[in-house]
Amino acid sequence: MSGIGPVEPGEGTGVRDNPDTGGPRSAGRTRAALVSHHHRHRRVTFALLALTVLLGGGGYLFATRPRQPPPHVTPRPAQVPYPAQAVGVTYLDGRATAAGAPPRSFSFTVLVSVESGPPVTVTGVTQPYAGLSLTTDPPAPFRTKAGSARKITITMHVTQCRKVPMDAGLPFVDVTLRNTRAIQNHSFILGPRYAQHLSQALKAACGNRGG
Repeated sequence: MSGIGPVEPGEGTGVRDNPDTGGPRSAGRTRAALVSHHHRHRRVTFALLALTVLLGGGGYLFATRPRQPPPHVTPRPAQVPYPAQAVGVTYLDGRATAAGAPPRSFSFTVLVSVESGPPVTVTGVTQPYAGLSLTTDPPAPFRTKAGSARKITITMHVTQCRKVPMDAGLPFVDVTLRNTRAIQNHSFILGPRYAQHLSQALKAACGNRGG
């Protein structure tokens, strides 16, 4: 035999894949790793989709759940006004003195009105001058309901001319009022017409200032 040919492998010998050279065995492991990574990626994707569906369904259920009504709050009762805040007294006109009245007497009318709240009772009417006395028709006490008014005739009698002013500037009457909240004594100024009529009546009654 001449020449040198390739050496035949002996018994028990063969070519092995070198893991560091990227031979066939290394390539197999790479394919297995890619398959495993793909499966893990699919599992994560399915898990995210399931979570999204669960959250979306929960949000839908929350959105469609009927709202609870607000807790019932009992309204506070309206505050009852003080009687002086609800009552008005307006001067109307002078009147002829009723027959049988004492000398040096004169009369006039006022309107007592109640704007709001419970009924108001007028328990008394007075005036500030020591030389005068008065009575009312109807006599006190009398009651007036909210939203209504009542005409009252007041008759004054001069008892001592020297104690009354001839020219009353801002005369007023004191009215005692009562409702379910309070009792008040309130002064009502009746305006210039009342001041003029009162001064005229006092001059007519006490022109010579006697008594």
